[in-house]
Amino acid sequence: MADMRLIVAGAGGRMGRALTRVLSETPGAVLTGALEAPGSELLGKDAGVLAGLPENGVKLSGDLWSLSANADGIVDFTVPAATIANVAIAAERGLVHVIGTTGLSSSDDAVIKSVTGRAIVVKSGNMSLGVNLLAALVKRVAQSLDHAFDIEILEMHHRAKIDAPSGTALMLGEAAAAGRGVDLGTHSARGRDGITGARRPGDIGFASLRGGTVTGDHSVIFAGAMERITLSHHAEDRMMFAQGAIKAALWARQQTPGLYSMADVLGLRDF
Repeated sequence: MADMRLIVAGAGGRMGRALTRVLSETPGAVLTGALEAPGSELLGKDAGVLAGLPENGVKLSGDLWSLSANADGIVDFTVPAATIANVAIAAERGLVHVIGTTGLSSSDDAVIKSVTGRAIVVKSGNMSLGVNLLAALVKRVAQSLDHAFDIEILEMHHRAKIDAPSGTALMLGEAAAAGRGVDLGTHSARGRDGITGARRPGDIGFASLRGGTVTGDHSVIFAGAMERITLSHHAEDRMMFAQGAIKAALWARQQTPGLYSMADVLGLRDF
């Protein structure tokens, strides 16, 4: 089979540059387009040079429609508005769409889901093997422990992250909620300040820290009477997210239209 031709969305950003580097090292995949926001000062720059590689001749463009004419997929770690703008074009062109964007709303998710009857989408709050294993373990522990154990999720990221809780924290929260058989939307506490009263039984709590250059730390705490169980993951380099995303794109190429997650890619759906 010919190499999978991939577009990197947000190619001028930190994740976009990491994706460009990973693609240069991945057999079976090749960078065919580099997308950046219209009006960006990086338009026209060489994607390889921006990623710290030799010049590769792929120039950053703001026109996904043109880029997608000769592509098989798009890997998208951008912002919600950009991702939603990309969804329709990717579906119309028949591209595999790997979405690692966080901060998506329920209406954004509905737009993404609406195209999956005819398009292949892999969407995950985190593309790493370790985090997806953690989510599977969180679900299993939540199933095993009764409601006497409170669940709290703590995450920390670098100072420039713009959304909270992180997509990974929400993914872990969904795993815990699935294990408990509840809806996260009605069983979560997103922030506490002032006189909050006692903890509401059954809530899944979230706390977000921001500072420095932290790539991503996540802990899920099961707090019972006189004991606590903590499951944690610490990310040391965003290259692991890029590697997972390219793995997802190559896997998705063989699938039928639908909405998939990294649990599907890694065979963890029934863990």
